[in-house]
Amino acid sequence: MWSASCASSLRVLLRRPMCRMGCAASSAGSKVQLTTAAAGSPDVSSRPASSMFRQHRLGSSRAPGSARALSTEQIKPKQNMSAGDAVKYETIERGSLFGLDYRVFVKGPDGVLSPWHDVPLYADASKKIFNMIVEIPRWSNAKMEMATAEPMNPIKQDVKKGLPRFVHNIFPHKGYIWNYGALPQTWEDPNHVVPETGAKGDNDPIDVVDIGSKVQKRGAVIQVKVLGTLALIDEGETDWKLIAIDVTDPLADKMENIGDVEKYFPGLLKATVEWFRIYKIPTGKPANQFGFNGEYKDRDYAHKVIDETNEYWKKLIKEASPKLNTQCFVEGAVHQATHDSAKAVVDAAAAPAAQSAVPEDVDKWHFIQA
Repeated sequence: MWSASCASSLRVLLRRPMCRMGCAASSAGSKVQLTTAAAGSPDVSSRPASSMFRQHRLGSSRAPGSARALSTEQIKPKQNMSAGDAVKYETIERGSLFGLDYRVFVKGPDGVLSPWHDVPLYADASKKIFNMIVEIPRWSNAKMEMATAEPMNPIKQDVKKGLPRFVHNIFPHKGYIWNYGALPQTWEDPNHVVPETGAKGDNDPIDVVDIGSKVQKRGAVIQVKVLGTLALIDEGETDWKLIAIDVTDPLADKMENIGDVEKYFPGLLKATVEWFRIYKIPTGKPANQFGFNGEYKDRDYAHKVIDETNEYWKKLIKEASPKLNTQCFVEGAVHQATHDSAKAVVDAAAAPAAQSAVPEDVDKWHFIQA
């Protein structure tokens, strides 16, 4: 029987604070100076003991929108992804984490698939809810990405000069300050000059950061609400960065546009610009530039950019001799996969192995002075 004491306990439970997250930002300057020190972080994949992020969490969680296929006249997924179905995805890890042979394959209801091509762009097109492929969990340093040139496009660690790539800890940040990934069925065409930036696309799926409170898992397919975008110009290429939030986040219902980010995540937008501006400086490269003078564009503008990159992707998978691997189960794609061929790719990958050693300098603090 429901009693007054039960009701009182429930009220106490509902008032209990949830995980808090926020951020601190450095001032953006045109000239920078770099120094380093030991960060003392126990592990590149772990959360820092003392969070540099403080943001009060309000509201209650809600279930994500049901996943459904992106339906077009000529391009339709053949996997079991019909409208209204809640598609569940699993990951298959091969090789050694932080090693050159490490791969994360994504498995759908009918078997292994390409997370880039076969996962629909939309989880719910009517509500503008998108699927996001998580490549890098928040606070980790390993630069993971979908292998766009490999069959089934597994997630792997980026390689520079023959070594797995890690981003540096630039004070006060620890690794990536949000969950980082990409939207499936999108492509920033390197042959297209973006008028607003004067630079060509970066030849990758469009990037997205999830600012929600949960630290996501590598290879997870989550549903997000896109709030706006930032036009990064990275080494002379246009590299859009979408700002989004997991629809199951307690604050997701309150977030509708880019202006809401500053309201509920004060300081995060400034820190995001700063992070992308300076993150390559420890490697000896100059600070990155931005389109629109580093100003964010709103939700509607971001949706327009997504639509454009989706159209470029549709053209890409119809090319007879693409420079990237477009083998998939999507109807209309020139290079069709089969369940046997997809399974063979996984079978040919390296066997699961113990984690590889991480370079000692991954834990260092890097200090940049404007």
